[in-house]
Amino acid sequence: MVRRTRSAPAGLDVLQESAGRIRDNIEQVIEGKTEVVDLALVVLLAEGHLLVEDVPGVGKTMLAKALARSIDCSVRRIQFTPDLLPSDVTGVSIYNQDTRDFEFKPGAVFANLVVGDEINRASPKTQSALLEAMEERQVSVDGVTYVLETPFMVIATQNPIEMEGTYPLPEAQRDRFTARASIGYPSPAAEFDMLESHGATEPIDDLEPVADALEVRKLIEVVRSVHLSDEVKQYVVDLVGATRSSPDLRLGASPRAGLQLVRASRARAALDGRDYVLPDDVQDLAIAVLAHRLLPTAEAQVSRRSPEAVVADLVERTALPAEQAAARRR
Repeated sequence: MVRRTRSAPAGLDVLQESAGRIRDNIEQVIEGKTEVVDLALVVLLAEGHLLVEDVPGVGKTMLAKALARSIDCSVRRIQFTPDLLPSDVTGVSIYNQDTRDFEFKPGAVFANLVVGDEINRASPKTQSALLEAMEERQVSVDGVTYVLETPFMVIATQNPIEMEGTYPLPEAQRDRFTARASIGYPSPAAEFDMLESHGATEPIDDLEPVADALEVRKLIEVVRSVHLSDEVKQYVVDLVGATRSSPDLRLGASPRAGLQLVRASRARAALDGRDYVLPDDVQDLAIAVLAHRLLPTAEAQVSRRSPEAVVADLVERTALPAEQAAARRR
């Protein structure tokens, strides 16, 4: 485990203070789910995208809307339905009779925060309209490329694929989401408080922004400066590589998965007040970042062995940097 002796980035204290304000704001609406809120902040600061998957009615859309309202920036919502077209997402060129030329009308993806509600109720063709925007932060329409503003984050919700009227997300689409979160049912105490606070009014209507796009851009720069040692890099490579050789998986993690695991680990370290990444950061985020990208074998499905369980097992079995060094010395 490598620790640094030089001073931490100047903006680390500012990052913690800003992130704390955003977290507290969201938790006015989403009660008792601090881990999920923290994961959303990690993904935001890692310049990634978040997929929130759970059964209806547990607050998936509320989480996305609360994060969007907490930051004073451009926000667009897309309600994914079976009849939604790709052009509704990316935009379309329309002929202007006055200028006698085609004029581009931007779609809903042109915003800092894009809330995609029930993304797996749209056809795979429409889902694919997000691929270029999520990976390259640009949109190409009729041979013209339009660059999206920073920050750019997609927060998509989806119901489990067993629910009626859903389409499974294509592998390429799932791989572009930095992490997947599951909110779960609230505790009895949190549900009681929710009935008290949400019964007569809608708390999200009273949420005010506590940060803006410029501030988020500065926080992202701080996260980029967090140190990642060669030992931790090798640990990420070993962990991602282990998913590709696991007998329980027919599709392992991609190189993009390793990159996003590193970015998320940097954001987690910064939120904890550190300017260096620990293997603990990687381990804490491994399931959220890797599991949704993996495809289990038929045998694993029959034995009800989920990708989450496989990743947890690989985390246990993959040697930590200190253990690797000790093995080399022996």
